[in-house]
Amino acid sequence: MSQPQMVQSALDGEPVVARVALGGEDELYATPTRTLIYRSEGLLSDETVEEYSHEAERISVAEGRRKTKVTLDYGLDGEQTFALSNKHLDRALHPVLEGALKANDVLADDEAVERLFRFSELTLVVAGGRVLKHIGASLWDEDFEEYRFDDVTDLQFEGGSVATSVVMTVDGRQERFKTPNEDARQLRETLESALLAHWGVSSLEELRAANVSEEEAASPEGAADAKEVSFGDGPEPLSANPAQLAEEPVNATRTESADSVPESAANGGGVAQQVEATARSVSESPSASDPTSEPADGPAETEAIDSADADVDDDGFEGSGFQSAAADANGRVADELAELRATVERQGEEIREQRKLIEQLVEELRRGR
Repeated sequence: MSQPQMVQSALDGEPVVARVALGGEDELYATPTRTLIYRSEGLLSDETVEEYSHEAERISVAEGRRKTKVTLDYGLDGEQTFALSNKHLDRALHPVLEGALKANDVLADDEAVERLFRFSELTLVVAGGRVLKHIGASLWDEDFEEYRFDDVTDLQFEGGSVATSVVMTVDGRQERFKTPNEDARQLRETLESALLAHWGVSSLEELRAANVSEEEAASPEGAADAKEVSFGDGPEPLSANPAQLAEEPVNATRTESADSVPESAANGGGVAQQVEATARSVSESPSASDPTSEPADGPAETEAIDSADADVDDDGFEGSGFQSAAADANGRVADELAELRATVERQGEEIREQRKLIEQLVEELRRGR
């Protein structure tokens, strides 16, 4: 695929190791030392090429509703930021992070990044010969942990209700970290494939068998004693809700007596006597009835309306020598309708052109212009 002339001039003969489409004619070009972002000419900007060095000490990602800002921190040399559409973020971050890891001598020049996983504040990079783990708000910085496949002798996955625990045995000790269940399968396939390919085996059982030492094979009891005591996987992810209490605690300092009777029950006799006296007084009192009156209907008066006869058939022009103007009016109405139709069609064409411009403007804004 051909490259824009402006990109070829910016590359200056440097090879392109990755190329990512960013929507429209915009593209990202990754070289061994830098990242170039090409922006085609649009309504908001001219044709440009932005250049970002891979020698960054920190890479941060700030995601918005539609766009994401990627910031490369160069320490004393300041920082640079570029914006991308959210749907192109993961594909664009892969070559940028790989270039930064190689520029900082974390990965070998011929070692590729198999896949990048981002879980909230946990970043996992599965490469050809190692796994990199970074915990923090930024995507990557110099404070990270590295597990070389040469030192990994076992790999296990322990499922949970919310997250899956990844257990790697590195130099005889277990390293654990958790991943969400929805991404656990993809991580497992990627990690297993890279680890088995590095060791040249086809299954985890073969990997375990290849790493069994002669002492463990000769002394099973010693191998059993060498197992480490697991203290769990650490705290659960923030998304895991604690179980609700089944019932309220019982107050042991208070007891309810089944024989207790409210004091108001003792005075029930006096209340009953008052009710009977009130009933007798009501029954002896004469009932009063409200007289009802019926409205008197007044005599209805009617008014006589005289109507005059009018001759509606006479149009007033008979025998006067004048002719009706209905024919001329119909012609004028037809001309006005034709002119109005032409105006509506012209305005509709203008609206369609404006809609195309608005759609182009929205697309450029989504691409981070």
